[in-house]
Amino acid sequence: MPVNAGVEYGKAEQEFQQANSIQEKLQALKKMWSTVPKHKSSEGLQKEIKTKISKYKGLLEKEKKKKKSSGKSLSIKKEGAATLCIVGTVNSGKSTLLKKLTNANVEIAPYPFTTKKPELGILDYYGIKLQIVEIPAIVKNFEYSELGPSMLAIIRQSDLLIITFKDKEELKLIDKELVNVNVSRVYYYNQDNIKDLIWNNLNLIKVYTKQHGKEKDYPPVALKKNSSIKDLAEKVHKDFLRKFDFARVFGNNVKFQSQRVGLNYKLNDDDIIEFHLKD
Repeated sequence: MPVNAGVEYGKAEQEFQQANSIQEKLQALKKMWSTVPKHKSSEGLQKEIKTKISKYKGLLEKEKKKKKSSGKSLSIKKEGAATLCIVGTVNSGKSTLLKKLTNANVEIAPYPFTTKKPELGILDYYGIKLQIVEIPAIVKNFEYSELGPSMLAIIRQSDLLIITFKDKEELKLIDKELVNVNVSRVYYYNQDNIKDLIWNNLNLIKVYTKQHGKEKDYPPVALKKNSSIKDLAEKVHKDFLRKFDFARVFGNNVKFQSQRVGLNYKLNDDDIIEFHLKD
């Protein structure tokens, strides 16, 4: 951004960086063009904005034609407790990792660009369902590619990115292309503990319920970190909150097993909760 470009230009530039769709990007660019200072020292910036406007107009036309021919827009219906995106360079092991995590039936081949559209799978982490989306390979100027804006929108809506790459140069490329994406990331180096690494980087805990005198129920319930007994009660059944008397907690994080607690008790991962209700 040039010196003394003005507040309005700065706001428009921020809108461009945060925009998810091609249309939003184009609108922000037009605002940038209308507010950029028109003098000799800003000629380079003016040219850059005009070039981007032209590119996004072309992308918008392609998107409209594609929607017209297919009758559908490219989007992902979110499922499970969280959505994770596998993001990486060409032949960096994205499809292999998706299959490893979810047993999804995906094509794995040594030639480039095997993945031409988002591939989906479900990771079962001790009963918690996590949606995994494999994104087509990240390349230079990814946001200007035909699928780039749609893929970036999916990436921005995810809860965690799993980054795959072959060397430091590829990692630099990914970081550069995703510089405006504010999503937590883990880096995959063929680790055996990748499932635990994923779970530990999500803002989630898993909590079990149980009935008096019985083993814990399965599957567990996924909740955001720092959730309370009240949050669990609301998620399990509306009557659990209305008739709540007290709860007992079992697990590795309590002072003693069967600890009696109230609605404000903060839950921990793998806690087991036994609800006691009023008649």
